[in-house]
Amino acid sequence: MTTFALVGAGPGLGLATARRFGSAGHSVALISRSADHLEDLTAELGRDGVRARGFTADVLDPGALAVALQQAAEDLGPVEILQYSPVPRADFMKPVLDTTAGDLEGPLAFSVMGPVTCVNAVLPGMRALGHGTLLFVNGGSAVRPHPERAGTSIAFAAESAYAHMLHDALAPENIHATQLIVPGAIRPGSGRSSPTALAERLYTLHTERDGFRHYAEPMPG
Repeated sequence: MTTFALVGAGPGLGLATARRFGSAGHSVALISRSADHLEDLTAELGRDGVRARGFTADVLDPGALAVALQQAAEDLGPVEILQYSPVPRADFMKPVLDTTAGDLEGPLAFSVMGPVTCVNAVLPGMRALGHGTLLFVNGGSAVRPHPERAGTSIAFAAESAYAHMLHDALAPENIHATQLIVPGAIRPGSGRSSPTALAERLYTLHTERDGFRHYAEPMPG
């Protein structure tokens, strides 16, 4: 059995994608900085018959993040699918004219160093399997920078560039890197941007392996 590893586990999109991949037969590794949070999520997934375990790590701590993913592979099986979708902190979203170089340290660690750490941790296992999927979930500022959210706009753009390079470099190894852009808020009642709809879309990106960048819904004018 292979593992779906979710970095940024939460009760909305995270739980929905964990449930979707778990229902397809994958073990689920949930990674979050909150141990209490993980206990609730694993219990809920267990009631659905999904084999899930939580691993505590902050995406701003590369060492802890790498250890968590290594432990997940040892405990649950090799990581076949990695989803990187933690929610950025509010202080990453200062206006561009109020943003200093120091203000970018957190966003870049969150959206660049974190993904690089995760990919380097799971790539040997995917290569051993002979296939794998890397799922990156970003907001609309990844492709259309927002002057009131400078930190995330800059960091998401860098994450997008890294993910796109992975898409091209890893395709010959049957490892698919893909990005889903969610232009607005994740809304429970939305046909395209509810947690359940987005989880289904991410599962389709994993199975169909078609292209790099996809949109949950059209970007507003």
